[in-house]
Amino acid sequence: QVQPVESGGDSVQTGGSLRLSCTASASGGGYDFETYCLGWFRQAPGKEREGVAAISGSAFATYYADSVKGRFTISRDNARNTMYLKMDSLKPQDAGMYYCAAREGPLCSGGLAAYFKYWGQGTQVAVYS
Repeated sequence: QVQPVESGGDSVQTGGSLRLSCTASASGGGYDFETYCLGWFRQAPGKEREGVAAISGSAFATYYADSVKGRFTISRDNARNTMYLKMDSLKPQDAGMYYCAAREGPLCSGGLAAYFKYWGQGTQVAVYS
């Protein structure tokens, strides 16, 4: 079982930047991080969870929600079992709990609409004016 753990959430001013990180471990070890498609999702109070970005195992393919295209960049370092989300030009509507998720299979078929099986506990992002 893969367990993602997020970090990097903070409170920033509108227009500011943050970088979120997600590390993934597995009970018993011996899993191949590169064989997992990874994604970032977020949920604001009173709203449904929405997909933000996803990245294939080799980082060849990336997917973004329209609302973050051109401002957010997803990346991964397979040697460190870590994924990142660099967020620039933050807006108040970007605030929320950000979750890291993983699914087996490296291709991310279906992008953000696909089913992600493993979820982290979330890291909070606040954006103030």
